[in-house]
Amino acid sequence: MLDVIPDYKIGYVLAYVQGIAADEEADDIFCQRMLENYENDPDPEKDASYTLEECKREWGLD
Repeated sequence: MLDVIPDYKIGYVLAYVQGIAADEEADDIFCQRMLENYENDPDPEKDASYTLEECKREWGLD
């Protein structure tokens, strides 16, 4: 594929690939921070679970 790309466009290809990799790394860092924030949250109810029926009742969707 690179054989058909003109030399003057190779820089664009490299910049694009670097951008993709950078975005993935930023996404991974963001997700890791979100997980750490959740795990370190002292709220005792953070792990509470609710059934669909309970949610519908609370939201007035019965």
